[in-house]
Amino acid sequence: MKKVKLYDTTLRDGAQQEGISFTVSDKLKITQKLDELGIDYIEGGWPGANPKDTEFFSRARGLKLKNSVLVAFGSTRRVDVAVDEDTGLKSLVNSGASAVNIVGKAWDRQVRQVLETGLDNNLAVIRESVAFLKAGGVTAFFDAEHFFDGFNANPAYALATLKAAAEGGADCLVLCDTNGGTLPSEVLSIVKQVKRKLDCPLGIHAHNDSELAVAVSLAAVEGGASHVEGTINGYGERCGNANLCSIIPALQLKLGIKCITVGSLSKLTEVSRFVAEVANLAQHSNLPYVGSNAFLHKAGLHVSAIAKWGESYQHIDPQLVGNNPRVVVSELSGKSNIFFKAKELGIPLPPQGKEAHRILEQVKLLESLGFQYEDADASFELLLLRSQPGYKPPFNLVDYMVVVERHRRLPAAYDIGAQFLAEATIKVKVDNKLMHTASEGNGPVNALDRALRKALLEFYPGLAKTELIDYKVRILEGNIGTGSLVRVFIESSNGKTQWRTVGSSTNIIEASWLALYDSMEYFLLRVDKKSKIR
Repeated sequence: MKKVKLYDTTLRDGAQQEGISFTVSDKLKITQKLDELGIDYIEGGWPGANPKDTEFFSRARGLKLKNSVLVAFGSTRRVDVAVDEDTGLKSLVNSGASAVNIVGKAWDRQVRQVLETGLDNNLAVIRESVAFLKAGGVTAFFDAEHFFDGFNANPAYALATLKAAAEGGADCLVLCDTNGGTLPSEVLSIVKQVKRKLDCPLGIHAHNDSELAVAVSLAAVEGGASHVEGTINGYGERCGNANLCSIIPALQLKLGIKCITVGSLSKLTEVSRFVAEVANLAQHSNLPYVGSNAFLHKAGLHVSAIAKWGESYQHIDPQLVGNNPRVVVSELSGKSNIFFKAKELGIPLPPQGKEAHRILEQVKLLESLGFQYEDADASFELLLLRSQPGYKPPFNLVDYMVVVERHRRLPAAYDIGAQFLAEATIKVKVDNKLMHTASEGNGPVNALDRALRKALLEFYPGLAKTELIDYKVRILEGNIGTGSLVRVFIESSNGKTQWRTVGSSTNIIEASWLALYDSMEYFLLRVDKKSKIR
């Protein structure tokens, strides 16, 4: 079986994405996680280019990597400096990394207009730089920047740059689609041509500017490349780099090309989420293979089919990459969605009864009124619970009132220094006991939240642990202006578990109350069932 080497550049190329800034500790954590996954080469950064990367390589000497080789990245020598006097190359050799990757120009126009040197001098720069690294006792990779653009413009010169690197002793020649504009068919053809002319391992480094980086990488492998560079989650400058979280399973599961062990493949989703968390970014839900929506099913026809045969609407078993199928309920659902979710949640629902049909019709009605259950599983679960025979809610609302007062300090219409006071009065029944309380807050939702807790804490002290951690409002049918429907999502937590609920109304206070009511009821029924005192 063909073996492809995986090369991760999340810590360097991936970190060039806007909004990502890894600390040294972050980089060390990700390095260890990638080592657990079984990545062959991990590019740690550019030692000597900035204090952070220099510190990283210093601290990385203490890592005990089991599967991965740490790589230092840099460039060929400066065009006007002797190779043994180039401080950049010296920093690479002295970094402690056992492998080094240097980037050099492979496009004649880049050589003339960016490097501002002659074509022959560029070949000498490449050859001498690689030879210097090999003399320093490290594995040497050569990233041929803009290779495909260069090949299309001047194939003889682009090949000459690769030959110069090979003459210097390069262990792998990496063909870069730096601008991300080459089509997979072009890459396949060019890699095959290069393979016929050079007896040296070839690699691919693709950018995603045309949404083709993964396809380009796979085409290069089909053409003979045995080394693939990319990043976790496709992080990178502009539109990103080739996404290793898609390349790895495509190689292993689709093409039968071994990259990592089967056990490591099942950690892929975990690694994707871990790197996203360290980068302080939300993992993109629509990422293939590892995203939360990668195996999501919404249409009733689809859910009915996967309940009988999982592969009917899934191209692989999600567990192979550590992911899971998800079924959501919406107005597009069928009864099969209701049965699937009820079974998943452990809520009995007779398969021959009319309960599923009634719940489905209720969902459709409520969604027509602005509710949405795809991202509010707690509210949907309550719909199922409330349909159960003999269901008894933990509390019932009698009525509530909210008053908002603005204390103006200045006569101006826009008094940004004004103070607001919201007060909520609420009546709820627990069993047959009426609780009538009031509470102030910095806004109407906060006042309602505090008043409801105040009324219920005597019976349910566990509510003291809960807090609202996210609150989102969306205006529906905005053409109606201030009379539009409003949808409110609330995310709550008790420090261990998180749940999301939804409310909708033309009145933002009512929409907020409905989501808040569901949040409290869900906590008492499904999260902290032992909190009730009698």
